[in-house]
Amino acid sequence: MQGEAPAAPARLLIADDHALVRDGMRTVLAREPNLRVIGEAENGREALEICRRLCPDLVLMDVRMPEMDGLEATRAIKQECPATGVLMVTSHEDPEYMLGAIRAGAAGYVLKEATRQELLGVVRRVLDGEFPFDQELAVQLLRRLAELPPGQHEGCVDLLTPSREPSKEGGEQEKKGKPSPLDALTPREVEVFRLMSGGHTNQQIAKELFASVSTVKKHVRQVLAKLGVSDRTQAALRAVEMGLGPKQER
Repeated sequence: MQGEAPAAPARLLIADDHALVRDGMRTVLAREPNLRVIGEAENGREALEICRRLCPDLVLMDVRMPEMDGLEATRAIKQECPATGVLMVTSHEDPEYMLGAIRAGAAGYVLKEATRQELLGVVRRVLDGEFPFDQELAVQLLRRLAELPPGQHEGCVDLLTPSREPSKEGGEQEKKGKPSPLDALTPREVEVFRLMSGGHTNQQIAKELFASVSTVKKHVRQVLAKLGVSDRTQAALRAVEMGLGPKQER
């Protein structure tokens, strides 16, 4: 019996208007056999165009760039290429700024001052479906989102229902007749969804559910696929919108 074929390398795009920064990131990432840099962009508009053509697994997105900044580019990429994850590249750790980045569709952030191992760790955590920041900050951000008035959630990327235009007649009726995203999940996947949306790591979920980490990873992948989101952060946003998650755990 033959073993499983090795997984294809994750395909990455680097978007930064400074060539030295792009060169440094490329050098670090290109050394890893399971990662492949497939392109570079000098601004947000170019990053969007490359995503349209190549559909990378992950974009490392600078915040401040000409023509189109990182937040605007992230918002556009998540609308047009929802399976592509985005990591914001920033110089400072500001919860308020990160809240805006997450609402734009980012999976999280990596600091420009990060070491080689820190950069690789963040990239791998996102690709593995983990939160790319510590649990305390993750829960803090999700609680802030949960506390926002309903109208303030409009900035969040809606990946489950890309077309949300209500009909002129009976828009509320259509909404009522819409099945819940939870209906697509098995009872076990709902448990995993609740825990991951509360900021739990795969190891913590495994301990809570008396399961192996590999089994939890499989459930996380299935949850992301069924919800139609590219990363754990956006799945947590869906939980907030459905009334699950940190707000109820206080």
